[in-house]
Amino acid sequence: MLELGGGVLGKRGFFICLEGLDGCGKTTQAKVLVRKLKRMGYNANYTAEPSLGKIGRFIRKYCLHGDKRVSSIVEALLFAADRYEHVENEVIPAIKSGKIVVSDRYMYSSLAYQGATGLNLDWIRRLNEHALPPDLAIFIDVDPKTVIQRLKPKKSVMENLETQRKVREVYMKFVDNGELIRVNGNKSKREVADEVLSIVLDSLEECR
Repeated sequence: MLELGGGVLGKRGFFICLEGLDGCGKTTQAKVLVRKLKRMGYNANYTAEPSLGKIGRFIRKYCLHGDKRVSSIVEALLFAADRYEHVENEVIPAIKSGKIVVSDRYMYSSLAYQGATGLNLDWIRRLNEHALPPDLAIFIDVDPKTVIQRLKPKKSVMENLETQRKVREVYMKFVDNGELIRVNGNKSKREVADEVLSIVLDSLEECR
């Protein structure tokens, strides 16, 4: 398990991922969480998927913002490849140096978004079986109609009401089985941030 001491992380860090629908506020909340942890004396880093690497940039250009959505199988393969590169090059080195890594999206996004198309969830899990499991996974839950209203006019190919509803259904399965901790994202930004921080601090305390 993780080594903790003196109110800050010791030799090994802690890996957190924030999940949710497009427009749910998870990017904002991930960055707020990192700032608050830093103020408390923790060495925390923000990161995101798709990554800033070559595969991640390819995904953004040709999958998320292409003329039409590509095959869900292609999506799953590309996201898994980007995830392995992201974890190997960024996440694991940071955790080994004792940092808290907060990732804006992780493997549950693949399960939810590609799973919502009908792709077999067990197959998606097998694609990601060598990815580092998160120590804590939080789902910021916002009504699909609300997130569609929040999104900018220039949407990705996945940012439509039907897709977001199906994606939420898959996410809720992981909430129900205990893999994800649900936070009500319909509350104010401050209330959501306070709840996320409380969950994180409780998890860190349990690892002492």
